[in-house]
Amino acid sequence: MRFHIYQVVISVISAIMIYQGVTNYIKGKNNPTLLKLLARIAVWGSMALITIFPNISNVAAKIIGIEGNINAVILIGFIFVFLMMFKLLSAIERLEQDLSIVTRNDALKRINEEEK
Repeated sequence: MRFHIYQVVISVISAIMIYQGVTNYIKGKNNPTLLKLLARIAVWGSMALITIFPNISNVAAKIIGIEGNINAVILIGFIFVFLMMFKLLSAIERLEQDLSIVTRNDALKRINEEEK
C-alpha cells in the first residue's frame, strides 16, 4: 500500500486535532463537553479513516451517486471547513468568557463604588 503526501498530511492533522480535543477535555480547557469531544473524534477520525482507506469513500460515493476521483477534493474541502469551524467556535467561546469576566468586574466595581 503506497501513501500519497495528502494522506500523510491529513492523517497528521487529524491526529493533532483529536489529541488537542482529548487534552482540552482532560484539562478542562475551553469549556469542554463530552459531546464536543465525541464530535471532534467522529469528524477527524472519519477524515483520517477516509484518507488512509480511500476505497471507503468510493463505496460511499457510489451509494450517494458521485463517481470519479473528486473524493480527495471534497475531503480537503471538508477538512478546511471543519478546521475553520472548530477555530471559530473556540474563539467565540473565549470571547464569551472574556465578556463574562469584564461584566463581573464592572459589576463588582459598581458595588464597591456604591458602598463608599
